[in-house]
Amino acid sequence: MNFPSENTVKRIKAEYPEGTRVELVHMDDPYTKIPEGTFGTVQVVDDTGTIHVKWDNGSSLGIVYGEDSCKKI
Repeated sequence: MNFPSENTVKRIKAEYPEGTRVELVHMDDPYTKIPEGTFGTVQVVDDTGTIHVKWDNGSSLGIVYGEDSCKKI
């Protein structure tokens, strides 16, 4: 797995601080039950650039940099 650069992680952390509301655009995980279009709240961005989200449907899967995508709402 290729991790994002330190500068990219800093940018993601600045763009998605704790409490930011997001909408799931795409999750590249065949086992997830989170449908695209689900809303959630960012809990934290870790040092690999994964955006950990508490989804409104009760799930708490992270958005993996370079694999999944979300947008701020």
